[in-house]
Amino acid sequence: MFHLDPKQAVLDHVAQKPRSKLAASGLNELAAMVADKPVEPGYSATVVAGAAQAIECLLLALTGVVLLTVLGSGNGLLGVVVTLSVVAVAEFIIRSVLLRRVADYRLGLEQYLKVAAGWTGAFVVVGAAVLLLDSGNSVSRNWIIAFWLTGLVVLIAYRAVLRALITRWTAEGRLRRRTVIVGGGKDAEVLIQSIQVGARDDIELLGLFDDRNDDRSPESVASLPKLGRVAELIEFARRTRVDLVIVSMPLFAEHRVLDMLKQLWVLPVDIRLSAHMSKLKFTRKAYSYVGGVPVFDMADRPISDWNLVLKWIFDKLVAITALVLLSPVMIATAIAIKLESPGPVFFRQQRHGFNNQHINMWKFRSMRTDMLDFDASKLVTKDDPRVTRVGRFIRKTSIDELPQLFNVLMDELSIVGPRPHALAAKAADQLYYEAVDGYFARHRVKPGMTGWAQIHGWRGETDTVDKIMNRVNYDLYYIENWSLWLDLKIVALTPLSLFTQSKNAY
Repeated sequence: MFHLDPKQAVLDHVAQKPRSKLAASGLNELAAMVADKPVEPGYSATVVAGAAQAIECLLLALTGVVLLTVLGSGNGLLGVVVTLSVVAVAEFIIRSVLLRRVADYRLGLEQYLKVAAGWTGAFVVVGAAVLLLDSGNSVSRNWIIAFWLTGLVVLIAYRAVLRALITRWTAEGRLRRRTVIVGGGKDAEVLIQSIQVGARDDIELLGLFDDRNDDRSPESVASLPKLGRVAELIEFARRTRVDLVIVSMPLFAEHRVLDMLKQLWVLPVDIRLSAHMSKLKFTRKAYSYVGGVPVFDMADRPISDWNLVLKWIFDKLVAITALVLLSPVMIATAIAIKLESPGPVFFRQQRHGFNNQHINMWKFRSMRTDMLDFDASKLVTKDDPRVTRVGRFIRKTSIDELPQLFNVLMDELSIVGPRPHALAAKAADQLYYEAVDGYFARHRVKPGMTGWAQIHGWRGETDTVDKIMNRVNYDLYYIENWSLWLDLKIVALTPLSLFTQSKNAY
């Protein structure tokens, strides 16, 4: 039997090895060349398909309502009900004939014929229902014919434009998932060939990563180059966009799979285990598919697709609202800082951001200009002589963090997420990533102005390894259990936590 719970295995691994050091990984010349090649921003196929369907429904509904206004239909309310019913039934039929994925929008004549059949079928179904309800005389036949013909033209024209747009985005790589293969040999060769045949438009293969250096792992497999070892994939995925990692290993190689997952789980990517060569057969529902290749879901990128859209909207709305409401406080703080000590109002410091990238985080200056610590190599302690009187107040109340609202608007921070730490921050004379194994897994999502750890008391000084470990554990809980409701809860509890835990902030 195949007993592999990757999430539990990773958690067990972190609990067993709390203080192992991060292995430094460079890239060879070929891997660096691939990683440094310019890449267009990627679009979520799920979001694109969902948005396309929503726009299609809106266009058809507007067509029906406009025709109702121009031609009339007897009973106006019934006409609106019939319009919405036709659109709903048409979309249901169209989706039921597998026209619901991005790949389906690339189809030509086949797509248009299915769309026309679905649109016509919707009129038959809704028309029959209207007649059965004895409401036929209340709906204008001229409007029905005009809606059917005009809607058909709108539908096919929209699909033609969308097909051209999807085709262009696919050619540009925006809708192709940038993918690497972990493993080598015959299994990997069959996997690569299957992807190249069945998912060429959806998957862009970048290369192979394999720890073996013998005949089982040649320098290229099915014309796909070997770019390095699995540990080097971490650096590779931080230098270029990687959306998907497919592991080509036998299901019975449980220890190899777990060792690979323990290295890669810190990355914000989907990780799949290929099942194409396995003799074990499961029900179809046990698999997901990459093209026609069956795979097991090992790890998912957190907060993706529509959840990412919702979080983006939430961040922008909260940031704009907060800037408007708190602008008097920010102006007063800026004046107080300038009156007390010479120097700039703002302080900018590099921190770790999403996927371990560096970001410049803004704060109100709370230290004397000649004592600024840009690397945060020394933690701020109680009665720290470097901190000004205004600085002590704004640090204790977290007013010094308010300029980070601009980081949110620049897409560098979220309102809620793991707090971004300074690059040289230490606990008990150890860098954070040296003190806590799996530390960088907290960077699988965008960092935030406040977070789950902060409202539970893990705010302020982190002078011991236990403190930073507890903060990381809370951050990982947030990532694994994210929801919009959780973000709302954290935002609502943050002001309360500022008062109850102010003793921890210096």
